[in-house]
Amino acid sequence: MNSQATQAEVIVIGGGPAGSTAANLLAKAGVSVLLLEKETFPRFHIGESLLPCGLPIYERLGVDLRTQHLHKRGAEFIDEASGESAVYDFADALPGGSGYAYQVDRSAFDNELLQAAKRAGARVQEAECVTACLMDAQAVTVHTERGQYGARYVIDATGQDAMFCKDHRTREPLQGFGKAAVFCHFEGLSPEATQELFETGNIKVLMLDQGWSWLIPLRRGALSVGLVSRKAPIRTELLDELIASSPTIQRLTRGAAQRTSPRIISNFSYRNTRPYGARWVCIGDAGCFLDPVFSSGVSLAVLGGERMADLLVPALAQAREAEAALMEPLYTQMTRAYESVGALIHSFYNTRIVHNLFFVPKPDPALRSGLISLLAGDVWRDDNSFQNMLLQSKRRTSGLGFQTES
Repeated sequence: MNSQATQAEVIVIGGGPAGSTAANLLAKAGVSVLLLEKETFPRFHIGESLLPCGLPIYERLGVDLRTQHLHKRGAEFIDEASGESAVYDFADALPGGSGYAYQVDRSAFDNELLQAAKRAGARVQEAECVTACLMDAQAVTVHTERGQYGARYVIDATGQDAMFCKDHRTREPLQGFGKAAVFCHFEGLSPEATQELFETGNIKVLMLDQGWSWLIPLRRGALSVGLVSRKAPIRTELLDELIASSPTIQRLTRGAAQRTSPRIISNFSYRNTRPYGARWVCIGDAGCFLDPVFSSGVSLAVLGGERMADLLVPALAQAREAEAALMEPLYTQMTRAYESVGALIHSFYNTRIVHNLFFVPKPDPALRSGLISLLAGDVWRDDNSFQNMLLQSKRRTSGLGFQTES
């Protein structure tokens, strides 16, 4: 074991979208960055649907999504029991946003972001698990299975492992959202199914009594199928029953399509009540994760990583990185996003908003465009009457404020 501390100005723990974004932008600004990732990329990950709000950041990162990933126009909501359905194209949102997004293979997408961080000048060490992080008034010391590293600042981008959240015991479940998910992939879809899915690239959301299901097409000719339940624990048999009973899934997977083994994730809706302090911050899922519905996780993670880097670069230059409230502007901004998307998610699970608004044949045009802007993640604007109404409603999620160190 190397007992000699290796110095870097900033250490990023975790190489997912938030961590890679932060490392990339810090390195581009001339900051010495060490990124420590416990796994070896590429590696499997779920969460394959991006939102338009995140697209501008990928150009800044030097990542081109057009070659390997599937162009996505929007989302389709389907109730197979009632026969109701509705398509929402991002191009119909309020003016100013991108009118499309992408469906991504996360193993390839995350690896592209990590490689871009390396090209930007970040030092990346994979297959190195962090075991402890010590912070005092003067510096940060990160311990791994291989050694220890000193830095001026540390970023927790450990995703739903939420390292600092667990260390500080500041994980708070969010009530009224999904509880667990079971999912698989279908590989080798028929040409007919691939043509149908690729025409729009849309995610299909199936409404279910116990929750909802996602169908996400991937460019390699695969289909991601998942079921999110409002109740936990969840059983893999629920996915089997859905696949067997859904005409949509049966049509898209008939023929020689091969199904992968199911996987389960649970207890994913939470917030970190203390996501920043002196010389440290939590970004991406390490700070908050709402729910898989509406696919906000990755896009909010990269936008949070970008905003964090833009705050940290000048602070390091001015030796202000030890300020406990340095990242307060980040979480003021992110709380707006979490509350807005969270309010929509809460209504999705606990009211009849899908049937009373999503499926209405001729909804109010302002409400429809506002809803689409919210689905696109365009949450930092004042002219969305639907978003403002949702936030003022008694149905809004509460308790999404954050606090710094006392």
